[in-house]
Amino acid sequence: MPLLSPIHIAAFTSGAVLGAGSAYYYGSKSVEGVKLSASPPTPVPATNTASIPTQAPTPVNSIHNPQDVIKMGFPGPISDLMRREAYITSYDRTKRHPAWTAQHLTAESLQRDKSAPASDRKNSQFKEDNAIPDKFRARLSTYFRSGYDRGHLVPAADAKSGQNAMDQTFYLTNIAPQVGPGFNREYWAYFETFCRNLTKDFRHVYVFTLPLYLPTKEIDGKWRVKYEVLGDPFSDTPTISVPTHFGKVVMGSKDEGHRDLSLAAFVLPNQAIPEQVPLPTFLQSIEKVERDAGLMLFNDNVKSTAKELCKQVRCEAVVRKFDQFGKQIGSKN
Repeated sequence: MPLLSPIHIAAFTSGAVLGAGSAYYYGSKSVEGVKLSASPPTPVPATNTASIPTQAPTPVNSIHNPQDVIKMGFPGPISDLMRREAYITSYDRTKRHPAWTAQHLTAESLQRDKSAPASDRKNSQFKEDNAIPDKFRARLSTYFRSGYDRGHLVPAADAKSGQNAMDQTFYLTNIAPQVGPGFNREYWAYFETFCRNLTKDFRHVYVFTLPLYLPTKEIDGKWRVKYEVLGDPFSDTPTISVPTHFGKVVMGSKDEGHRDLSLAAFVLPNQAIPEQVPLPTFLQSIEKVERDAGLMLFNDNVKSTAKELCKQVRCEAVVRKFDQFGKQIGSKN
């Protein structure tokens, strides 16, 4: 089994491509009397050899030479894959938010480095990522008064090791539009805390976070993907797409050799979720999440041998109002 270190975490995403979903999970699900309604409100390969143009053999007498145009400029898709201090992100140029983020959590990585200046999210500011070409870059102005929070895929609280690590979580290449009240500022934040708390039970915790676009079944019986975009599509400033859902795929390892693994996949609608809804409501099979996302997150050996994480630990979104005070301060920057 390959070593899943933070440096090599991108290796098991090789060939990953984010696409549209094929089902809506929660349109008719009711939990303890609480119904989660439908919320109407890309391809970014990591190191996919399919994205590299190859010289196909052409018959001598063929009049078709489509490969000639590729010599003048390969159209893509291009992977904007960036290694930050506390995470890896792959940016989706069509949606203007991450295609996915990956991180490695340990009890040690979540502690502040005593030799470094203390990190505080009040000292961090959201910022555009100049590493992205201008015409594909998410802009701060597009989020302004949009009605959505600038939602972290990798939480700032996962990067307390130093101010620089925390600052890097505020790049817009780690941000996607999220419903604020009831989701980003509450339930999603409780879910993030759950992921951090897994380091009490596992030596290593690996987390993929995925914006998703999943269809809803409409009154005519057909399935359609509908989502909002922020900004004016006819202006020179790129729009930003609003995901219908967000997923996290979490793997815990109790040993250094990664022989004792536990795995779980969760998909949450991008909408206010009542605090009393149990976290296991959002469990999905890893195969379904991979298929909906167009990603190969883990190899077959990992998926076939890993235990069900929620049978090893209690999967619970613990309500912590104090944490949300800091998160709301950060959202105003």
